[in-house]
Amino acid sequence: MSDTELKNGGLPAGGQETTPAAPAPADQKTTPAAVPTDQAADTVPAAVPIEQSAGAVSAANPAEQAEKPKKKKKLPPKVITLEGVGMRFRLTEQKVDNLKEYFIRLVKRKLNYHEFWALKDVTFHVRRGWRVGILGLNGAGKSTLLKIIAGVLKPSEGQVTVKGNVVPLLELGAGFDKEYTGAENIYLYGSMLGYPRDFIREKFDEIVDFSELRDFINTPVKNYSSGMKARLGFAIATVVDPEILILDEVLSVGDSKFKKKSEKKLKSMMKKGVTVLFVSHSCDQVRRICNRAIILDHGHLIANGKVDEICDMYEEMIK
Repeated sequence: MSDTELKNGGLPAGGQETTPAAPAPADQKTTPAAVPTDQAADTVPAAVPIEQSAGAVSAANPAEQAEKPKKKKKLPPKVITLEGVGMRFRLTEQKVDNLKEYFIRLVKRKLNYHEFWALKDVTFHVRRGWRVGILGLNGAGKSTLLKIIAGVLKPSEGQVTVKGNVVPLLELGAGFDKEYTGAENIYLYGSMLGYPRDFIREKFDEIVDFSELRDFINTPVKNYSSGMKARLGFAIATVVDPEILILDEVLSVGDSKFKKKSEKKLKSMMKKGVTVLFVSHSCDQVRRICNRAIILDHGHLIANGKVDEICDMYEEMIK
C-alpha cells in the first residue's frame, strides 16, 4: 500500500469503498442492461449511423441509382394553328354582269343564291420545321385552306394563328402581270413578298439563273408556258429562306429536271428549319418532301398524322 492509502484506512484516493461485482453463475446467461430485450430487434448498432446504413444499401444496388426518369424531348413551337375553321361561299343562281344589275336584283329580292362550304370545322396545328403534305381529290378544299393560312382569304368561322414570315406560291402566275416582262415581274412579285428593291436587284441574276429563263427574261409573261411561270415564281419565292413556305401544286408542272432541282432546293431549306405546306396529288412526291400529311375530303379534315400512314390511307381512297 502507498502512504496515501495507509492514511485513508486502506481505501483508494477517492475515499469511497468499492465492492467488486459478483461473478455470474456459469449456467446463467446475462443480457446487457443498456439494451432491453423488447427493444433489441429494433435497434441499429451504434457504430453504423442510419444515414450511412441507407447509403450502403443504395451503393449495393447501383441499378436503382441508374434508373432515373428520362427527360421528354422538347417539341418545337407551333407556328400554324387552326381551330374550327370554316369557309363559306355564296353561289348565285343567275348570271350578274355588273354592279347595277346586282343591286336591282337585290332590292327586288330576285337575287337567289345557295351557300357552299369549301371548308368546315378544320382543326389542326403545324410545328416549326414540319413539312406537311396536303392530300385530297379536286374540290376537297386544299387551295382554299392554303389561301386562308396565307391571309388571302378570311375564314367565315373559326380562328387561324400564324407566327412567322409566310411566302406563298399558290397558283401559276399568281402575283404576275401578264403584260409585263419576266424581268419586270421579278421586281413586282418580289415587292409583293416584301423584298426591298435593292435586295431584288442584288439577287436578280441568281433568280434568272435558277429559273433557267435568261433567254426569255425580257419576254412578256403572257407568252410564257405554265412551266415557265412556275419556274420564275418558285425562283423568286425561294431566293430567301422564309419561315413558312406554301406551295400549291407548283412542282407538278415543268420538266423532270426542274422538278428535281426544285426538290433539292426545298430539302436544303428544310435543313434550316423552314416550315413547308405542300399540296400535291403525287404520294411519291409527298413522301420525298414531307414528314407529315393530312387528307381533306369535301372540306372536312379526315386524317392527320405521319406521312407514310396518311399516304397509304390516301392511296386506298383513290383506288
